[in-house]
Amino acid sequence: MTHLSRRELLRSAVLAGIALPVLSACATPSGGGASPAAPAAGATSAANPLGLVDGKPLEIWIFDGGFGDGYATDVHEPLLKARFPKLEIKHNTTKEIAKTLQPRFAGGNPPEFVNNSGANAMDFGALIQDGQLADLTPLYAAPSWDDPAVTVRDTIDPAAIELGSYDGKPYVLPYANTVWGIWYSRKLFEAEGWQPPKTWQEFLDLCETIKKSGKTAPFTYAGKHPFYIYETILTLAAKIGGKDVLKNIDNLEDGAWKAEPIIQAATAFAEIGAKYLLQGTAGLDHVQTQTAHNKGQVAMLPCGSWLENEQKDSTPADFGYAMFPLPDFGSADALPYGTLHAQPGEEYVVPAKSANPQAGLEYMRAMLSKEGAGKFMELVSTLTIVKGAGEGRTLKPGLESASTALAAAGDNAVWFLLRKWYVEMHDEVAAATGQLMNGKLTVDQWAGRVQKKADSIKNDSSVKKFKR
Repeated sequence: MTHLSRRELLRSAVLAGIALPVLSACATPSGGGASPAAPAAGATSAANPLGLVDGKPLEIWIFDGGFGDGYATDVHEPLLKARFPKLEIKHNTTKEIAKTLQPRFAGGNPPEFVNNSGANAMDFGALIQDGQLADLTPLYAAPSWDDPAVTVRDTIDPAAIELGSYDGKPYVLPYANTVWGIWYSRKLFEAEGWQPPKTWQEFLDLCETIKKSGKTAPFTYAGKHPFYIYETILTLAAKIGGKDVLKNIDNLEDGAWKAEPIIQAATAFAEIGAKYLLQGTAGLDHVQTQTAHNKGQVAMLPCGSWLENEQKDSTPADFGYAMFPLPDFGSADALPYGTLHAQPGEEYVVPAKSANPQAGLEYMRAMLSKEGAGKFMELVSTLTIVKGAGEGRTLKPGLESASTALAAAGDNAVWFLLRKWYVEMHDEVAAATGQLMNGKLTVDQWAGRVQKKADSIKNDSSVKKFKR
């Protein structure tokens, strides 16, 4: 019998609201992330380099979130089916990945392919520690879908491989290249004569101008999901102090959360929380805040580049989504204007102990084709990790804005991995940041609380540690 760690099972059960059976003494980690024996692959060939067994089913689970699942049913699955017509594809969706699939992993019969995403995604670090995920090295070494002379590795953004690796080995495919920033309506800003700010003082002045206009609130974020605002705080901290600010946090360095750039960024957004939030922000989820944005009830909100697609059914036709990077905080900023959080995300995995993992790997190879990535890009209005996938395709206004910002950022893109590596750390930072923005914690109290959690994880020998 295959088991997940007691820590992971308990956390997922709490988040998903399910009851756990009594755990026996055998319900312990399978140990150190050792790769399990994989089911036998089929015969390999130029057309089937990964050894997919055509007669076995491919069970797919897609997170039913901002991207929906049409890209799978209408783009990726038909691509694979055309090349492997005997393959039986079993397509499934859920909004509750952990609740739905955790028992399958624990029972040793996971599906072949999982879009592990959403607020209740499974803990990647724990899955890897328990040997549950397939090593993606064979996928990246395989010939690409479009050109057998070029490997898959050479067709994608190398950051995707780095960010999906644990201890130097790739287990996770982050497929969508998400760009974070402050989103606004071009129509509203042009009508009111407002300009995207380039300095923090300009940002504060804009918030004050919007507030005094009485027409809309200046700022909001998904109060029920404070990751949206702690992401923004960490991005500003990196801009102030440089990329090592986030690397030190990921590496659980002593005192990383009390570093001056972190304190400055948290203080800056605590002020926004005290003066300029949409009323009731703390009780609103991402859909409610985004809907308020569409209705003109709030002018700005922090989000990732999936926003435009997620809101496509409720956004006015002339809204004109656009985003701007966080403004310069001061003349001593370590990173220049245009720095932003850009991170390959929307993660996909192949469970190692499924009945047909080679089919999951081959499905990923189809996703990483130019056709698969390009059509995904058009359908869900987001960037992907596949080089040149957007060539000759029509981009929506928000995606065009994000693409332009990403190009302008160049090497000044920042990211952090604590959310994937240490989910318990993410939960604590999110909860504390919500209280910071609501005025229930001072900045020093906030920093102390999250640093205490980081220290606890660092000193917990049962938690596997990762390094950047």
